[in-house]
Amino acid sequence: MTANTTALIDPFGRRIRYLRLSVTDRCDMRCRYCMAETMSFLPREAVMSIEEAGQIADAFIDRGVTKIRLTGGEPLVRRGIDTLAAHIGRRLGGNGLDELTITTNATQLDRHADALAAAGIRRVNVSLDTLDAANFRYITRRGDLDQTLTGIRAATQAGLQVKINMVALKGLNEDQILPMMRWCAAEGHGLTLIETMPLGHIDEDRTDRYLPLNLVRDQIEREYSLAPLEETSGGPARYWRVGELGLKLGLITPLSNNFCDGCNRVRLSATGRLYLCLGHDDKVDLLTALRSGGEAAMHHAMDDALRLKPLRHQFEQDMAAGTPSVSRHMNVTGG
Repeated sequence: MTANTTALIDPFGRRIRYLRLSVTDRCDMRCRYCMAETMSFLPREAVMSIEEAGQIADAFIDRGVTKIRLTGGEPLVRRGIDTLAAHIGRRLGGNGLDELTITTNATQLDRHADALAAAGIRRVNVSLDTLDAANFRYITRRGDLDQTLTGIRAATQAGLQVKINMVALKGLNEDQILPMMRWCAAEGHGLTLIETMPLGHIDEDRTDRYLPLNLVRDQIEREYSLAPLEETSGGPARYWRVGELGLKLGLITPLSNNFCDGCNRVRLSATGRLYLCLGHDDKVDLLTALRSGGEAAMHHAMDDALRLKPLRHQFEQDMAAGTPSVSRHMNVTGG
């Protein structure tokens, strides 16, 4: 069957170039801003197979997606993740895909770093919200900082570029931001700071933890100089160079400075449902279409889905109201 190569373009003329592909909703941590302490995960039979995930990824590449990020939950707890990375990685280097990346908490990264590098992954995003071991365990509810740092070192040794993702949390880690910047600079890692987002019901009031990054930027500029960078990674971050540290700093500001105007991404859940926006619940079931009608039905479902992509989210209003924008947690669609 000839591949469908029609470009994916949403109702606002934005061409879809970036797919975030979740391979599992399971995670070996329970970060307070992401999940409730007691979570119910999908039965394994509800999750698409590694082969199906690869087939859907190929379809998106055929239709113009040039960047894929593997996500979870925690993607490295999914059996077969190295096989999937190798399958998608074969599309790198002139075969349609410009970049394959992964976001991880790094707890399993020491066992997978070499295989990920062999698949063609050149950089990884690691979620790390503090360098204080006690605070790390409190935020993650069960994490071991040393285990995460071991994974980061393994990635570096495998030749992978590491970028740290740090969620800014009022009263929890705001005093750790400058130390994290200095550590990242010393280790040769990039750093992206992220505002917490109203996704799913958790055990705390997110408004108590919301820290606008414009306030963080003011804090940083009292000690360091920031110069804006024109480059983009294809995602929502805006980048700055911290002159005195030589650090590349990203800021993701879904609440204080909406970034939706240039959105070029969609998200595939581990159940094969395509979500058009992190802040909306509109979705189309690609996996059922693939299983029942083959690739042609799946491509038709992709076209139907693009018609649902909204102009923007409404995180600002929902955070102010103290309610989640959607009922699903971050682990369902991988952020």
